[in-house]
Amino acid sequence: MSLTVLIDYDSGNLHSAEKAFQRMAQETGAGEVLVTSRPEDVARADRIVLPGDGAFPACRRALGAYGGLFEAIDEAVTRRARPFFGICIGMQMLASRGLEYEPTPGFDWIGGEVVRIAPADPALKVPHMGWNDLVIDHRHPVLEGVTTGDHAYFVHSYHFRAADPAHRLAHVDYAGEVTAIVGRDTIFGTQFHPEKSSATGLRIIANFLTWRP
Repeated sequence: MSLTVLIDYDSGNLHSAEKAFQRMAQETGAGEVLVTSRPEDVARADRIVLPGDGAFPACRRALGAYGGLFEAIDEAVTRRARPFFGICIGMQMLASRGLEYEPTPGFDWIGGEVVRIAPADPALKVPHMGWNDLVIDHRHPVLEGVTTGDHAYFVHSYHFRAADPAHRLAHVDYAGEVTAIVGRDTIFGTQFHPEKSSATGLRIIANFLTWRP
């Protein structure tokens, strides 16, 4: 049976994400969903999901504090090409570095930096919070059935500025372009919370669970 692991490293409430992934795994016949912080579980996983709420440096430190956990994730994703889904800060940590509070090294799996959102309209507040319309930049199997104009739910002050435009799969307009989805090879990430993004988010989760790169 296929196994999808949601990484628990004390950086966010996983309850709603766990429920959404379990629901879509049941609907698609995608096997078991397990919430874990054990490297040995990651080593046997067919798919890996890394959520994250809060600030980039705190999440990066928290992940590193679990002995062997990041190393197991890195081995599974970069050496064995296990499909990976980063959510919110879990997506931002894919970058080369984050610039929230202090420069912090990321995974450097997708080149680029995480920078503060700077809307051209000073009336727009940061954080960027609430529903916004996706603009699809590049098609991807996990975006099957998702189109420009579909809604997703955001809560963030920083976004991923990819070095290679081909790695930005979607953005939203917030008096300027704000990255919504990144990806390359077997690596995929959303700035928004798919578990809070209604039908669009559930479709993306289902697509990821059935993705065969």
